[in-house]
Amino acid sequence: MTRILIIVPFALDEEGVKNRQAQSRYVPLPADWELTYRPVTCGPTSFMSPHDWGLMDLAIFEAGCRAEAEGFDAVCIDTMSDSGMVMLRSVLSIPVIGAGKASMLYALTLGGKFSVLAQWEPALPRYRKAIREYGFDRQCASVRSFDQPPDFANLLDGKEDKVFPRMRDVAMRCIEEDGAEVICLGSTTMHQAGEYLAANLPVPVVNPGPLTYKLVETFLALGLKHGRDVYPAPVEPRLDMLHAMMKAGAAVEQATKG
Repeated sequence: MTRILIIVPFALDEEGVKNRQAQSRYVPLPADWELTYRPVTCGPTSFMSPHDWGLMDLAIFEAGCRAEAEGFDAVCIDTMSDSGMVMLRSVLSIPVIGAGKASMLYALTLGGKFSVLAQWEPALPRYRKAIREYGFDRQCASVRSFDQPPDFANLLDGKEDKVFPRMRDVAMRCIEEDGAEVICLGSTTMHQAGEYLAANLPVPVVNPGPLTYKLVETFLALGLKHGRDVYPAPVEPRLDMLHAMMKAGAAVEQATKG
């Protein structure tokens, strides 16, 4: 059996995790695969500022840093931010795939320019930061928002009739006004709109979460993984300290809610 760890970037309850699990139905996967969706122990409740980005890096790193020892064959990070990806690659020898860079690179196999369809305005700096750091400034036609505050637990459930047409309209502006030849969904939380947009837009649509599953399948089939020269192992790992920090943070969160 091939075991894949999918790290959910928020400390969601069982129902919230199920909404993330629904992504697996969009792509055929090998029958002997087992997908484990693991929410982080604790972390930010929003994801709109450098404060949040730093906490998210630590949260996702902690959730996956022992994946290899736990018997997983690969790790997928269920967020376009790629939070914790480089940190995980430094301590794991199994493939670690983040949805952000992978989606943008894949988009460039389908067209010369892509646009990112973001959920709301406060998220735009995060996308622009990633595009700049990955060197995609010339290939990114635009980043546009359809102005819908995110619901990280329920995603787009119950909002389809209102939100999907608005997403289509903003994507069409990316195509007609900005010159986008491919549309990247800006978040794995948008996965429910992937089929609708693919059927209603004149260009390819990249759905980031399901894409990472198929990329992992390819990596495993070809025996590919990241290079140690680029992602060197730590001289003195402090994973026990990291687990203790997250455990203490979760305890504080629980006491606050109580």
